[in-house]
Amino acid sequence: MTRDRNLEIARLQKEIGGYIGMGADSLMFNYDEEGKHTKLRVITLNPRHNQSFLFHTTEGVDKLDALKAMLDYVRTYKERTSSYTIQWSARGDNSLQTSYFRAKNVLEALDKLFYDRDPNSITVFSVMLNPIT
Repeated sequence: MTRDRNLEIARLQKEIGGYIGMGADSLMFNYDEEGKHTKLRVITLNPRHNQSFLFHTTEGVDKLDALKAMLDYVRTYKERTSSYTIQWSARGDNSLQTSYFRAKNVLEALDKLFYDRDPNSITVFSVMLNPIT
């Protein structure tokens, strides 16, 4: 039974990556057991500027439940969120980077940019709400 569960987890992770448009080497699935719940954070990895960002967080009673909640989210997130462009630079790096986020508002977009890092490690130059297309 454990093997079938692991195959289902792998299948759901691959399906989520397909909806996001990113392969397995560009996504990380972080699971945290918090009491009777499992929190899932999907992290995107960008090899061009060597940074990672939060894509979205869901919760469930276990890994499978959290993955199913994430799959539900990725199926419709583009209709429920806005697109933001953030221009930023890492401390000590003179190059300007551009990253794109989908979020409910500008604060959530910035939270995704700063997820799991020292806020002083990045300088934000601009945040722009992209036009609806």
